[in-house]
Amino acid sequence: MNAKIKIKKGDNVKVVSGNYRGSEGRVLEVFPDKYRAIVEGVNMVSKHSKPSAKNSQGGIVKQEAPINISNLMLVDKEGNVTRVGRRVNEDGSIVRYSKKSKTKEEIK
Repeated sequence: MNAKIKIKKGDNVKVVSGNYRGSEGRVLEVFPDKYRAIVEGVNMVSKHSKPSAKNSQGGIVKQEAPINISNLMLVDKEGNVTRVGRRVNEDGSIVRYSKKSKTKEEIK
């Protein structure tokens, strides 16, 4: 997949389709080669872990699994779900902006 990923680590996103539709969270990690991201509190799976030095008891651990980026939309500062645009700033840097807001505000 050669699509440009417009969601980055630390962004607030909302799930727009799938079993977790409607839930929001912060992006913990992005995998561009697989077109997936891990979102805090979304797509929870149970993983069986062996006892180790870190976890002496072992057992079943709940953790987030990657979700396809096409199922996520960015949430801007106003709390609206928005598409993301890219433009060149005056200093030549590329910045992301919210397409939904009237002011086309920049996304930090």
